[in-house]
Amino acid sequence: MADSFTPADRLAMLEATLEATRDAIMVVDLDRNILCVNRRYLDMFGFTADELERGGIEHVVTKISAELETADAVTATSRAASADPSIVRLDVMRFTDGRAIERFVAPLMIRERIAGRTASFRDISAAARTEDQLRQSQKMEAIGRLAGGIAHDLNNALTAIAGYAELALGEVADDHAARADVEEIRRAAERAGSVTRQLLAFSRKQLLEPRVFDLNETIAAMSRLLSRLLGADINVQTRLGAEPLPVLGDPGQVEQAVINLAVNARDAMTGGGRIVLSTAMETVDEAFAASHMPMTAGRYIVLRVSDSGQGMSRETQARIFEPFFTTKDVGKGTGLGLSMVYGTVKQIGGFIFVESSLGQGTMFELYFPPAKIPARETTNAATDVRNERHGHETLLIVEDEPSVRNLVASALRHDGYHLLIASSAEEALELSDAHAGPIDLLLTDAMMPGKSGVELSNLMTARRPGIGIIIMSGYTEETLAVPGLKGPIALLQKPFSPRELRRRIREVFDR
Repeated sequence: MADSFTPADRLAMLEATLEATRDAIMVVDLDRNILCVNRRYLDMFGFTADELERGGIEHVVTKISAELETADAVTATSRAASADPSIVRLDVMRFTDGRAIERFVAPLMIRERIAGRTASFRDISAAARTEDQLRQSQKMEAIGRLAGGIAHDLNNALTAIAGYAELALGEVADDHAARADVEEIRRAAERAGSVTRQLLAFSRKQLLEPRVFDLNETIAAMSRLLSRLLGADINVQTRLGAEPLPVLGDPGQVEQAVINLAVNARDAMTGGGRIVLSTAMETVDEAFAASHMPMTAGRYIVLRVSDSGQGMSRETQARIFEPFFTTKDVGKGTGLGLSMVYGTVKQIGGFIFVESSLGQGTMFELYFPPAKIPARETTNAATDVRNERHGHETLLIVEDEPSVRNLVASALRHDGYHLLIASSAEEALELSDAHAGPIDLLLTDAMMPGKSGVELSNLMTARRPGIGIIIMSGYTEETLAVPGLKGPIALLQKPFSPRELRRRIREVFDR
C-alpha cells in the first residue's frame, strides 16, 4: 500500500502531519535560513508568514527575546546551535506574560548528514503554574514551621520579661529612679510580643476561639472604619453578595486581615485611588482548582479586595506572603502584614491568591469554606475587676518552661489562690489524683513534652467534670480541638501579663 503514494503524496502527508501536531515547529538550514514553520508556530509566537519571510531568524530571536523574562535564554541556545549544529537541547522559555514554553532543539538529519536544525515548542504554562504553586506552598510551609518555632521560644522569654517587669512595677514607688527603666522594659517586651503574634498568625499556630459569623456583616461594618482609616483620597466601595455568607473563624483576625490588605492597597496608590471589597458564594470547578493548587473543587465564600494601584511584578508576587519581605522603604513597614493575612486564611481552612500586573492594580482573592455548624451563642464574659486580685479557689498550674511557671506562681500566690504546680501533664494528673479537695481551674500550656495541654484538659474534664480550663500558648503543632472540651474554657496567648492572666481567670470563674 505504501508503494501507492507518489512523492507529491508523501510531501502532502508530511505537511499535513506538521500542521496536525500540537507542537509549534520551525526548521532552519545550516545558514540559519527558515525553511518552514507550521501554523501552530505562527499562532504561538504571534508571527505572520510574510513577517518571517522578510525578517528571517534574526527578527524571530529579537522579538521573542524582548518578551522573555530572561532574554539571554533564547539567544544563548541559538548561538550554541549555530556553533554546533549537532547539539541537542531541551529548555523552558518563560515569558513576561506568564507563559512557559518548552523548547527542544535537535539536528535535521537527511541521508545521515546534518542539513539544518529543527526546533519544537510546547506550551506547558498550566503544568508550570502547578509546579510553581506546589513549590511555593512547600516553601511557605517550611517558613511557617520555622516562624512558629522561633515565636514559641520568644514568647516564653517575653512572657517572663514582661510579667516580672509588671510585678516589679507593683513594688516600685512612682518616684523611684528605676521605675521609668522598668516601664520601658515592659513596653519593649509588649512591642516584641506584637511581632511574635504576627509570626504565629503566618505560621497558623495561633490559638483561636472560632465562631460562625456572616462575612457580609463583617465587611459592611468595616467599610466606614476603612474610609476613615485610609483617608479622603481613597474611595472605598463594597459589593456584597445577596445571601448570608457564614464563615467559621475568628472574626477579629479576619477584620485585621482585611485592614492589612486595605492599608497595603492604599500604600500602592500614592495619588489616591479606589479599593473595592466584594463578596460572593461561588462554585469552584475541577479546572479552576487544578490551576490553583492545593485547592479542591467545591463551594466557597469568596472575598475579593482589589485596588487601582501600581500593581506588582511577578517576582514580587512570588514573595509577598513571606515574613519580613517588603518593598517599602526602611522603617516604613515590617513585612508581616501580608504574612498575617496568609496565616489567617489558611488557619480557617481557606486559600488566598493574588492577581496583579505593573500599572494595572492588584486583586487579592480569599476563599473560605462555608460554615456547616450553627453559630454559638455568645456569653457575657465581662470581668469583675474588683475581684481580680482576690481569689480563694484551687488552681492547677501546668507549664514545662520554668521561667513562665515561676512567673505565674508569683503572680497568683499573693492573690489568695491555693496553687498546685506541675511541670508536665503526667505530673499534673498525679497531683490531681492525690488532691482530695476540689480543683477549680486548670491553667496549662498547650504544647509540652509527653501529653499536650489539650490531651490533659480532656483527661481532667473526665476526672473532674465542670473544671475551668485556661490553655496558654506560644505555639502549637496541632489544631486545638477546643470546641470538644467540656466546661468553661478560655485561651491565653503568650506573651501575656499578670494582669491579663488574672482577668482571664476571673472571666472563667464568672461564667
